[in-house]
Amino acid sequence: MLKSSKSPSPASCARRSIATAIAIALSAPLVSMAQEASQSMPARSDSNDTSVIDSVVVTGSARAQRRFDASYAANSLTADDVQKLAPKSFADLLANVPGIHVESTGGEVQNITRLRGIPTDRGYIIFQQDGLPLFHEIDGHFFNSGEGMHRFDVMNERVEVVRGGPAPIYASGGAAIVNNIMREGGEQTQGRSQLTIGDTGLYRAEAYQSGPLSDNTYYSVGGFLRQHDGYRDNGFPNDKGGQLRANIKHDLEDGWVKFSGTFVDDHNVFYLPIPVADPRNPAVSLNPYIDYFDGTMNSPSLRNVTLKYLDSAGTLQSLHRDLGDGRHMRFQNIGLQYQNEASDWTVSFKSGYTQGKLSFDALYSTTNPVDGNVFANGFLTAARNAFGPDVASLGYALAGTNGATAYNPYSASGLVISGQYRAIESEFYSAQADLSAARRFETGLGAHDINFGVYSSFYGTTAFTAYQDMLLEVSGKPRTLDLVAYSAQGAALGSVTDKGVLRYTTTLNAGEVDAKMLALYANDTWELTDRFQLDAGVRHERYDYDGFAEQTTGANLGDAATLADNTTQRFSGATQTRNLKPSITNWTVGLKYDFISNFGAYGRASHVEIAPQSGVARSINPTIVETKLDQYELGVKGTFGSSYLYLTAFYTKFDPLNASFVAFNPTTGRNDQSVPFIGTAESKGIELDGLYAPADWFWLAGSVTFSDPEYNDLQNSAGADPSAVNGNQIVREPKVYGNIRPTFGFTAGDAQIEAYLRYDFVGKSYVDLFNQTALPSYETLGFGVAWKRGRWGVQLVGDNLTEEKGLTEGNTRTDALAGQGSSEAIYGRPLFGRNFRLVVQRDWE
Repeated sequence: MLKSSKSPSPASCARRSIATAIAIALSAPLVSMAQEASQSMPARSDSNDTSVIDSVVVTGSARAQRRFDASYAANSLTADDVQKLAPKSFADLLANVPGIHVESTGGEVQNITRLRGIPTDRGYIIFQQDGLPLFHEIDGHFFNSGEGMHRFDVMNERVEVVRGGPAPIYASGGAAIVNNIMREGGEQTQGRSQLTIGDTGLYRAEAYQSGPLSDNTYYSVGGFLRQHDGYRDNGFPNDKGGQLRANIKHDLEDGWVKFSGTFVDDHNVFYLPIPVADPRNPAVSLNPYIDYFDGTMNSPSLRNVTLKYLDSAGTLQSLHRDLGDGRHMRFQNIGLQYQNEASDWTVSFKSGYTQGKLSFDALYSTTNPVDGNVFANGFLTAARNAFGPDVASLGYALAGTNGATAYNPYSASGLVISGQYRAIESEFYSAQADLSAARRFETGLGAHDINFGVYSSFYGTTAFTAYQDMLLEVSGKPRTLDLVAYSAQGAALGSVTDKGVLRYTTTLNAGEVDAKMLALYANDTWELTDRFQLDAGVRHERYDYDGFAEQTTGANLGDAATLADNTTQRFSGATQTRNLKPSITNWTVGLKYDFISNFGAYGRASHVEIAPQSGVARSINPTIVETKLDQYELGVKGTFGSSYLYLTAFYTKFDPLNASFVAFNPTTGRNDQSVPFIGTAESKGIELDGLYAPADWFWLAGSVTFSDPEYNDLQNSAGADPSAVNGNQIVREPKVYGNIRPTFGFTAGDAQIEAYLRYDFVGKSYVDLFNQTALPSYETLGFGVAWKRGRWGVQLVGDNLTEEKGLTEGNTRTDALAGQGSSEAIYGRPLFGRNFRLVVQRDWE
């Protein structure tokens, strides 16, 4: 790994000094109290006093069941569990679940979550809120319906995660389900408020309250507000906004009815990859210019960006965008749920409607930095053709100064870099409803628990996309540059760029799609004996997509003083319409056998078909493939008092696998042309999920995944040779990852104290199909100290204490085929540096 050659900035030193002072100040009295309590009886926290064998899950089955009784891999993370884990994001939370590999370096939302080697950014993990998705599909237009829409706060009662198992029966296209279960009110009025302060400029307040409204009617309401400067220094706040959620539940004589609402209005700036080493000599770090731990290419220079394009009438349109707006997600969801148990059948109805809008501004990485002279010389001929033979040289100047303020890249790194400013707009809606009926009955050959259901959704998106290339210095918070054509006398004759814009509107897309779908499903759990259980399920889905995309063509906007507008994309006035009607059928078969009351085994086979997403109907010439995968699981499980171990072997075969990607063209700047790779892939491995509690004052938790994900039989219709890809490790999929969390708990007077360490590790992976450029393995160390007394609680959390260097993602715009020209990645999203958060909490009732 590259070592830093730059001293921390004064602001960074001050921030870390404050964090260290907080840690010492809080830890000192805790150590003192621990010494005073050395003669007292240790006490475990409340959540650990209850036997883990009795933890309950409701996801992936017709009715609630103990986790131990499930014939599939499931986890349930309570609000107290999440409080102790203190994740920085939802993706960070899922990193605690075996089989889920995350890259949580993009910021608070829209990170990467991959399941058991599945080679997609979402891993076919379907997020739900109280059993229904907020948006039917896994991806909208530049937002995902997972942690792109879901935010965790104290209003969550728990999060349940089902990996594999019956996920394809209870979720459309699901290889896994993450179900966010909200708190509900009860007879007792109660609540919690929580304040989090971080040394990265984080201020987050959250609260909930629940209780009775009248006889048999209860409420719960809660949410959060947050302002965050960010883990990297943008020069402007990274996150600002919040959410509010509420529900009212009325108990009926033989059931209940519940109304719910969710409102989200949140800004989140996106962190993209940064160059960390000089491509001319990868042994030379770029840390003196862009700090590994808190540097970013995001910049105040990009807070007033103009994008230009011609509409279908030939009228020049100008968009004025602000990078500080980031990913602005706002949506509302209302829900109605009903359950009736008046007869032998339990009838359940769930429905929801979501409507929202996304505005997204981000600076995406494109190519590696380039030597300043080499980059300039590449435009010399074009400049002479445009501005005349008197052009003697090209030189750099700060953008917008008309060449008057010269910039010399060799006074710094000697490099310049281009980046792609993206402006995205999307409006979306999604109505979904699920009606099911379950009944349990006895036969001479055991008991059956059957469930029949119908699910339907009507949803759609609009999409507008405009990209343009910017020219930047290689620096944290870089300034934009102009490349100016000079005469021999130093007069400015023209400019390759225009106020920092290297190429206007290299990519331009617009479209709209409306979709509807209907699913029928059934599942039967057959208890042959009190120890042996079989279950099977099937789900059939039919879709109907109607969409259009506006076609584009090349255009010169006509400004003779610059080359930046010579090769833009414009709307031609023609449209491409598309109607698709895919259908899929998924099934699963499972069994479990309990050898004794606290030790058993389970196995399962599932077939999952993934319909093409509706976005293909609003795209120009998309690659349309129905992905299919077969999943197999075999596991053993044991619980021993407060200890448990779940060991699951898995095998997943993709046939076909759509490994196509959209490539960046460094000559034209276009980023809308698909490179098709279709074939098969497989991933096999083992997951370990355990808790060892040998004493009331010590317990050791952890999850580890070993896997072997690889491509097979890839084919390419565009001339690329896939033969060298077959058998290679799937891009950005490590073969080992996990975490280990030792915790010490004790009492001091009437206070409970826990102190823990967290060790995370991720193995080597690759940025490209040919496995030429590696993302090296890395390990991080974190810690936490929590104090709770009565209704008050205080927690201090620290991450990446040793400032371990590690890269994620690589540079996905250009890596897939060629790698980065180095054996180890020199461009990627680094881990965040050492940071601390202080959490103060108060409960009431």
